[in-house]
Amino acid sequence: MIPGLTRETRSLGHPAEDFVLPAGVKRIAAAVEYDGSAFCGWQRQRHSPSVQASVEAALSRVANESISVVCAGRTDTGVHGTNQIVHFDTAAKRHNRNWLLGGNANLPYGIRLHWVAEQTAGFHARFSATARTYRYLISNQAQRSALFYHGLSWEKRPLNALDMHRAIQHLIGEHDFSSFRAAGCQSNSPNRNIHRARVWRQADLVIVEITANAFLHHMVRNIVGALLCIGRGDRSKDWLKELLLLRDRTKAPPTAPPNGLYLVRVNYPDCFDVPLFVPGPQFIAEV
Repeated sequence: MIPGLTRETRSLGHPAEDFVLPAGVKRIAAAVEYDGSAFCGWQRQRHSPSVQASVEAALSRVANESISVVCAGRTDTGVHGTNQIVHFDTAAKRHNRNWLLGGNANLPYGIRLHWVAEQTAGFHARFSATARTYRYLISNQAQRSALFYHGLSWEKRPLNALDMHRAIQHLIGEHDFSSFRAAGCQSNSPNRNIHRARVWRQADLVIVEITANAFLHHMVRNIVGALLCIGRGDRSKDWLKELLLLRDRTKAPPTAPPNGLYLVRVNYPDCFDVPLFVPGPQFIAEV
């Protein structure tokens, strides 16, 4: 326990810009990449290995004290991250390079830190974020991928990516996304603001990308489930708008699998100078 920090402060952080850390304590930020297929999700769980627990254990060994990290957005079982942003507070005196190399030396192969940097006390990985971007990758070919079984979803029927792209434009803006919200979602409000959404094809891959201020539980995967129906030609492009207006999850199709989903970018105000990072996964060309 760091002197002067309550358990709530250490675990949740403080969004206020004038927040002051105790003397000798620094706030450190980092970018984490992970293959979620071997974990129960980001959040620490008693019954299964999590990404959070692995990151905390590695950093704690470097710090020689207990480290608790806060992330920009929790991901579910089987969901991946190329650019998850975290922060932690510590009294340990280590150079950024020591945090990076020491952390990676103690992490399993499925998790890596890409950069580590000291931040101001007002930075908060979750509350300071202004937007988050997810990508959903669909292998659209007759047979399932052998090399990327855990990293791609699969649809064997041909998908019309242009129809999917036109359909998802109906979701841009602030809306009630109850039709795309998991039954167990704990958010107080179903309203979210989608800043940008697009669908494109790259060879046998169909990529869905959504940027929003925040996301409901299973929101992206539920949207993709509906887009697959449109891409296969089972529904019209306007059906996504109809689902949105219904505000009824029972009227929407099943949730898409988790293995195609990646958290690829988190946006912050320029004042925090968070390093830019190629969203990835790296086998996807930028358009």
